[in-house]
Amino acid sequence: MSVTAYRAAAIHDGMALRRGVVLVVDGPVVRGLAAPGELPEGCEVVETGAEILAPGYVDLQVNGGGGVMLNDGPSPERMEVIARAHAACGTTSILPTLISAGRAATEAAMDAQRRPVRGVIGLHLEGPHLDPVKAGAHSPALIRPMEDEDLERLRAVRGRLKVTLAPATVSLAQVERLAAEGVLVSLGHSACSFEVARDYAAAGARCVTHLFNAMSQMESRAPGLVGAALACGTLSAGLICDGVHVHPEAMRLAARAKQGPGRLFLVSDAMACAGSEIERFTLDGREILRRDGRLTLADGTLAGADLVMAEAVRNAVRLMGLSAEEAIAMATGVPAALVGAGAGRLRAKAPADFIALDAGLRVQRVWQAGSEL
Repeated sequence: MSVTAYRAAAIHDGMALRRGVVLVVDGPVVRGLAAPGELPEGCEVVETGAEILAPGYVDLQVNGGGGVMLNDGPSPERMEVIARAHAACGTTSILPTLISAGRAATEAAMDAQRRPVRGVIGLHLEGPHLDPVKAGAHSPALIRPMEDEDLERLRAVRGRLKVTLAPATVSLAQVERLAAEGVLVSLGHSACSFEVARDYAAAGARCVTHLFNAMSQMESRAPGLVGAALACGTLSAGLICDGVHVHPEAMRLAARAKQGPGRLFLVSDAMACAGSEIERFTLDGREILRRDGRLTLADGTLAGADLVMAEAVRNAVRLMGLSAEEAIAMATGVPAALVGAGAGRLRAKAPADFIALDAGLRVQRVWQAGSEL
């Protein structure tokens, strides 16, 4: 491929909005951002007509898409279907997420992530080592304590691995060992106290899964896991910004209260319906219904989100009052940095995964590895 420069009114590099520069791409990778007068000789110039060029979105919590769930039978082929559905919506990098499952399915997911699949940058295991009191849509029958065998299997995984777990079923020593292997330990589905959450952060947990949902809430004398997520600077936290899982005012308050350097970032918690028109599907034999922007079990329990990252970014502006610059960073550079991925940034040697957005932050065009989808 030849070197190509892409023009837009502005370029978001994954952390900040830049004007007066163009995006220079060399085959499947980014060469860098350059002033119009500094383009390589012979460079082809493409006028995108976009309001913003940004990195492809990075989603660290994707349960399904394209009509299938990872839990339906973890395999590289199923991961490919899910990744392709999200890429079409502007999310070019995902962590396929396995919701609490048995040992065989968990092993299959670990094996599947070893085979390269475009758009798949690792694996997220959400359970089964959770707190039964905060099971949410997870099957209580599958939740169990972490045993030595489980720990060693997780430590042996090669590649990016995010694990959501709860202090009720996982010890501090186990968290320390996982963190030492580079596993991204995320606290979630937990009724733990503020003090316990703080101890687990000190042991190596660096993240909190879907802030406010399925966790101990902030009270006057018991700040809970929510309070720890906001007060502990070493913790980052994912946020389902759909206006259903978390009240807009709670999201706005969280954005103002979060202590750094940890950051809030956006996740979709997308299910099989993402990128498809299906109205129902199953999880562990239980039917999940899609109605009015909600996904629920028969008893009304929320079961993932009817959301993709492009919509989450628009909601962050509309519901949280964030700037486009802040919202895009929460869906690109911030989550990518948390898992140590090269995606999510438009800088030299990064993958040439990028999207064209209009003034309403709607995705108009998508490129992956330098090729337009």
